[in-house]
Order: sequence, then C-alpha cells, then structure tokens
Amino acid sequence: MKVELRKTFQFEAAHLLPLLPKNHKCRRLHGHSFQVEVVVAGDCDPKLGWLMDYADITAAFKPLWQQLDHHYLNEIPGLENPTSEIVAAWIWERLKPRLPLLTEILVAETCQSRCVYRGP
Repeated sequence: MKVELRKTFQFEAAHLLPLLPKNHKCRRLHGHSFQVEVVVAGDCDPKLGWLMDYADITAAFKPLWQQLDHHYLNEIPGLENPTSEIVAAWIWERLKPRLPLLTEILVAETCQSRCVYRGP
C-alpha cells in the first residue's frame, strides 16, 4: 500500500528581500508566522501498518526549526535572499539526508501564499 504522510510545523521569523526595488514592501524588514509542511511517501510497512513514525519526522526537522524560529532569516547562511522558494529548497537540502522518503516541502508565508518544492 502506497501512502503519503504530511507533518506541519510553524516558526516565527523576520526577513527582507534585498534584491527587490527599494520601494517594494517586501524589501522592508517584516515578519511572518511561517508554516512548513514536510511530506514523505512510500510503501506502508505491512507488519507495522505505517510508513514511518511521525516522531521521526519531528526529530529530523527540529534542528532546522531551531535555526529558523525567532531568527532573522537573512543572517542564516544560504538564506541571504529568503524568498519562500529559497527557504523551501534550503529546508529540502538539509532534510533529505535525514528523511530519504521526503517528496515535498511546502512553505507558507501567509494563509494565502505558499510555495511547494519537490526537490532537484
């Protein structure tokens, strides 16, 4: 049985997008309540009846959450221009080695705006 698991995390962070024109609102320092959805997929273990433990997803994401939550994203190496797209790829690059079944990262800046990244 093929299944997909989704686990959602939230972090608060400030950023600005330095490559935009100076009069663009996102060029100014501002913050978001970011939501990240981590998606893994694969074959369900017939004996256990699950793909993996949700706690393992949490454990894999926790070090990244600690780097992101209540931080200024532009100061994090690799996030000097922290668009949702770049944040999603940054998370993917660090999470994929810990979660080989990773298939998707979703980063939402607001309730209406989100980016889905499915790897290289």
